[in-house]
Amino acid sequence: MSDWMVTRGPSPRRRPRALSPLREHLRDTFWFAPTAAMVGVFVVWLAAQELDAALVRSLQDDGDYDTLAELLRFADDAKTVVSAVGSAMMTFIGVVFSISLVAVQMASGQFTPRVVRLFVRSRITKATFAVFLATFVLTLLVLTSYDSNADPRTATSVPLVQSVLTLVMVALSLLLFVMYVNATLRLMRVSHVIARIAAESFRVAALMPVPAGGGAPGLGPVTAWVAHDGQAGVLRDVHVARLVRVARKHGVVLRLVPRIGDFLVPGTPVLAVHGGPAPSRRALRYALSVGVERTFHQDLAFGLRQLSDIGLRALSPAVNDPTTAVQALDRVVQILATLSRRPLDAVPHRDRRGAVRLVQPVPGWTELVDLGFAEVRACAVGSPQVTRRLLAGLDDLLLLVPPERRGPLLRHRELLRQAVERTAPTPADRAFALRPDRQGIG
Repeated sequence: MSDWMVTRGPSPRRRPRALSPLREHLRDTFWFAPTAAMVGVFVVWLAAQELDAALVRSLQDDGDYDTLAELLRFADDAKTVVSAVGSAMMTFIGVVFSISLVAVQMASGQFTPRVVRLFVRSRITKATFAVFLATFVLTLLVLTSYDSNADPRTATSVPLVQSVLTLVMVALSLLLFVMYVNATLRLMRVSHVIARIAAESFRVAALMPVPAGGGAPGLGPVTAWVAHDGQAGVLRDVHVARLVRVARKHGVVLRLVPRIGDFLVPGTPVLAVHGGPAPSRRALRYALSVGVERTFHQDLAFGLRQLSDIGLRALSPAVNDPTTAVQALDRVVQILATLSRRPLDAVPHRDRRGAVRLVQPVPGWTELVDLGFAEVRACAVGSPQVTRRLLAGLDDLLLLVPPERRGPLLRHRELLRQAVERTAPTPADRAFALRPDRQGIG
């Protein structure tokens, strides 16, 4: 199935609008930008070649052979520079990106393999690689344009514009290289990786519509089911606008059975139909996107999953970095605080007339709290820095959430207290580990 993504505004009156599935697919790939850059530089080279030929014809028609001779000498000097750039560029590309792959491998091992997508989707990385390859291709093309004839009366090509264009591309390559190194070093720092994950989570939460009535209405009995007939994989996103149109056309309400991020196998029910027969397979074509891994497109819990993974990796005996776990908990608390008063569990999508046509399940408050705290809490018992930060975060959330959402937070607080009392050797150690502190220990 094709990749589709839906962006939805925070207002329930705003109609869901689908972003280009091709755009989102290309953002998750690394080949498109370099390929487009090489094709684009070929087109630019053709235009520059025509300009150079027009310049030569103009000077010959005017009889200005002295100027043309000076341009030929300049082009001959520039040929040396272009040759040096062409021979060095591929070596430069290989060395730089070999180091980058090592940096990505180290980052995935230190944080979590799921952060590799940050490097893949990095715009500056793609732009740098694209410009490097485009510069190399341009040098090869320009070298084919040099004329061995030094007589200005019979010269047919003086690659003046092409040579200047090559020098501009070299300068752009150097500028992008500096920016690329800076961006890569930032992504290797755990604080920036965690901040990027949190920012993506806030974007998903902001685009999720808030139901006007605080939840989905009653749907009545199920009249038909639609099973998944594509490849096995993770449900990445759904085309909300398409499903709303199909449901309105058939006079039914569709309810998505799996959540975004669930793994689907062929035959799994994916849509429950309420109020009529199931729409045809053709009508539902391209409505679901299944891939090999989760993405942030519509996955409200994916950010907490990554932050929890980073905290677990930091608390493992092999890494033993409780400060990183505290930084991950900072963002977990921030994300949960953002969602603390939002309606969860199910998101209804309405058509233009305000009728509910699609109900999409999302993680509930209890599930999000468990995802953010359960695994880290189980591994944090031996680290007072993490237990203190975890208690402070739970206490802060208890002040923010409505009374009906305090239960999961109180449960985690009590479980943490019991675990620390079982493992701490002395009363003083227990009291120290159970003292809330937003910095852990400082």
